Amino acid sequence: MNRKYNLHLMLPLALFLMAADQLTKWIIVKTMNIGDSVSVIGDILEITSHRNYGAAWGMLQNQMVFFYIITLVVLMAIIYFYRTEAPFKPVMQLGLTLIFAGAVGNFIDRLFRGNVVDFIDTKIINYDFPIFNVADACLTLGVIVLIYEILMNDSKEKKHANI
Repeated sequence: MNRKYNLHLMLPLALFLMAADQLTKWIIVKTMNIGDSVSVIGDILEITSHRNYGAAWGMLQNQMVFFYIITLVVLMAIIYFYRTEAPFKPVMQLGLTLIFAGAVGNFIDRLFRGNVVDFIDTKIINYDFPIFNVADACLTLGVIVLIYEILMNDSKEKKHANI
């Protein structure tokens, strides 16, 4: 049975992810000084206490009012698209839920801390990836899920149009 909206799954998932994001950030703030690092898997994965006063990769440093406004607009857009584009599309609902949870997680940091707590530090094939957090991971996965959904639906619609 395909439900119009899967809020019974998506709402608990969003709440869990937001709680996990805030809990992990709280642990980092309470147990580590900024710049402290603990190896988890050699130099491939480390927990490094870092603060970001901007957006991804440190862009737009100290533009908090801008981030407040943009985040609220994005959250309203996610709710709008959930209601208008995602009915009967559980994969799209998942992508939007992940993005919503990630946006709220980082918004809470900016609102109450004035910065975003980042701590997941990875080095893959000698590339030192920017330090990130659970909310950032949710945002990234959400975008990947939405791209997949859009590409798969577009492919299905083209296939049905040719029949």
